[in-house]
Amino acid sequence: MKNLLRKDLIKKRKNVSKSEIYNKSQLIEKNLFRMYEFKSSKKILFYISYDNEVYTHDMIKKSISINKNIIVPISDVINKKLILSKLDRWGELEKGSYSILEPIRKNEKEILLDSINLIIVPAIGFDIKGNRLGHGLGYYDKLLKNSNIATHIGLAFDFQIIDHIQIEKHDSPVDIIITEKRIIRCRK
Repeated sequence: MKNLLRKDLIKKRKNVSKSEIYNKSQLIEKNLFRMYEFKSSKKILFYISYDNEVYTHDMIKKSISINKNIIVPISDVINKKLILSKLDRWGELEKGSYSILEPIRKNEKEILLDSINLIIVPAIGFDIKGNRLGHGLGYYDKLLKNSNIATHIGLAFDFQIIDHIQIEKHDSPVDIIITEKRIIRCRK
């Protein structure tokens, strides 16, 4: 069931033009940047977008320019977990695991998870309760389960919001979902 849903949503996302991805991502960015949760956060973990995800590259660059402490993940494929590293400049990135941009290893500045105020989470899909459908590798589920302080915000295009995602005990929901059309507060 999850695999069929995952394939269907990935196919839909791949069929969206680059200009539409960019335009919708700009609307999502506006929604995010005017939120109290974003404005009040000093340390923000962003995913670095790829493969027609909500485009976060400009969000990260703008956040650095307004003096937010930006943290980005490095995939530890051996231990199936994310290493969190401070990013001072966009130019400190290179293609890493899964062809996603990551900090150059010699520039890695590991940050403790509990020092982060806000975590921006990717997904293939969400339901309105904040349950997420990821790629099935569990990286973000492990991260979110161990995050006790930060607010968790999922970014998605509105077509990625579905009625129900069947959850398992290891799945971790988000608190808020932001699309180009709405902000969904899933948790009080």
